[in-house]
Amino acid sequence: MSAGTNTRLGVLLMVATTMIFALQDGLSLHLSSTYNVYMVVMVRYWFFAAFVMTVSAKQAGGLRNAARTKQPALQAFRGVLLAAEICVMVTGFTLLGMVESLAIFSAYTLIVAALSGPILGETVGWRRWLAIAVGFCGVLVILKPGFGVFSPYAIIPFFAAFMFALYSLLTRYVARLDSTATSFFWTGVMGCLLMSVIGAFHFENMSPSDWGLMLCLCCTGSVGHWLLIRCYEVAEASAVQPFTYLQLVFGASIGVLVFGEVVRPNVAIGALLVVAAGLFTLWRARVAKS
Repeated sequence: MSAGTNTRLGVLLMVATTMIFALQDGLSLHLSSTYNVYMVVMVRYWFFAAFVMTVSAKQAGGLRNAARTKQPALQAFRGVLLAAEICVMVTGFTLLGMVESLAIFSAYTLIVAALSGPILGETVGWRRWLAIAVGFCGVLVILKPGFGVFSPYAIIPFFAAFMFALYSLLTRYVARLDSTATSFFWTGVMGCLLMSVIGAFHFENMSPSDWGLMLCLCCTGSVGHWLLIRCYEVAEASAVQPFTYLQLVFGASIGVLVFGEVVRPNVAIGALLVVAAGLFTLWRARVAKS
């Protein structure tokens, strides 16, 4: 089977990727509950940048070719935006927990669909707009505003979802002129530069056991990104994208089993609405391209 058409392998790789990213979220929550978020993300990016540069150096043309871009400002902004989004999301984990944070964050696909028109010039039909509306109703069910239990911390993962949606759209936008390798390089290097500047002011001593967990966090990040790259190499993005929602399932499981979180009924119902609406928008986008 030729590259780019092995859907079964692509699905398996995406499932493995979501499991590893969920584990990464759990490690981030554990470490950031004890140490400063900026330091945790900084060390994570040091490892990630080293991984990116190693991969780029082995490609044709080496680091110089990977760094060559026709859109340096946009590429730099993408890298900074993703690093900032990770800081925001990890902060959300520490304040709100994994279950509710991931449930709210899953709305990012709906934000992508809503903004794909003004940013990418894509046509969004009434069916997808209806699904987007249903999905955001699901977010409201999760938040339960007006019922006396709304937490202001809930805005944090929603803001992270908006940031990641914008990052995703800009990634698709720069792909019109730059290669995947170039975008990957700028993502790692710019994020590392930003977090090194910020995290240096928040460095804390860590226990040997926590340094071991930090190493696990760094490894899961690199392995997860490598699997994601392989996934998109062997299968079409539209075929594997629906399986990204499994990160919510795996992450919620870690939140419940490891951190003792509780899945409240409104969170479960709202998450189902968000996921169903997101899957429908992905399906409609695929139909529109066919």
